[in-house]
Amino acid sequence: MKIVVLDGYTENPGDLSWDELGKLGDLTVYDRTADGDIVSRIGDAELVITNKTPISRDTLERCPSVRYIGVLATGYNVVDTGAAKEKGIPVTNIPAYGTETVAQYAISLLLEICGHVGHHSEAVHGGRWESCEDFCFWDFPMIELCGKTMGIIGYGKIGQAVGRIAQAFGMKVLAFANHRRPELESETCRYTDLEELLEKSDVISLHCPLFPDTEGIINRETIAKMKDGVIIINNSRGQLIVEQDLADALESRKVLAAGVDVVSTEPIKGDNPLLKAPNCIITPHISWAAKEARERLMNIAVDNVKQFLAGTPVNVVNL
Repeated sequence: MKIVVLDGYTENPGDLSWDELGKLGDLTVYDRTADGDIVSRIGDAELVITNKTPISRDTLERCPSVRYIGVLATGYNVVDTGAAKEKGIPVTNIPAYGTETVAQYAISLLLEICGHVGHHSEAVHGGRWESCEDFCFWDFPMIELCGKTMGIIGYGKIGQAVGRIAQAFGMKVLAFANHRRPELESETCRYTDLEELLEKSDVISLHCPLFPDTEGIINRETIAKMKDGVIIINNSRGQLIVEQDLADALESRKVLAAGVDVVSTEPIKGDNPLLKAPNCIITPHISWAAKEARERLMNIAVDNVKQFLAGTPVNVVNL
């Protein structure tokens, strides 16, 4: 049984082990695979593991030995799942491995906007406090979250985790989701429609999947309905935001600040309008990357393969 991992570096840059996966077959792990090498590297492998390396219909036609595709992520749009289904190839993903770390990172982006901790630490190390006439200084408005309202678009496991943290800060939560769980509502958390969420939220945090109805959900029209000075957080999917519209809103100060860990094209391109937008924190898609979360991801990926080999596949997204 040949197993190939096409792009294992981001999951395991050296601090984890592939040994458990290697016990299940003849394993080859590549750090990265260029588009032109995909077919040759899959070769006659039966089990293919990918993170962001695309597997198209053409690739599947040219690699007839493939029996299983495992995605090292929750999102699986890099695989032509329809073509795989036609060929009877199950595609699995890794659900719920990073709930707490992704939620924590969303709040980290928000707290950086509220306190600009990194900036002020650099200023102190640069000597500004030492030479300051006063006992303190700050270069940005300090923002207190208690009493403010957070609107969360997408209230699945990650959205709920963000909501719990927000409520611990003394915030009220407005949640917008297709599937509602009434038991989650309280005096400080309730479901609402998108219109009310846009109008009443001081902070809007995105935690929904990328579907046709959510692509570009943050755009010129929806931003116009928001409060002046709103804060926007996105560590879900970059395509949820029309980036030029957000950049324009940051420039006009309609949006006070934004914190994003994802962009529409990754790695980011030099002409992305958010790069020049004021008060925009951008980090390189690392919300998921805590070692603890990557360990869970690895364990689930191995179990997915084990279950497939036992004839009881789990976490299948296309069958």
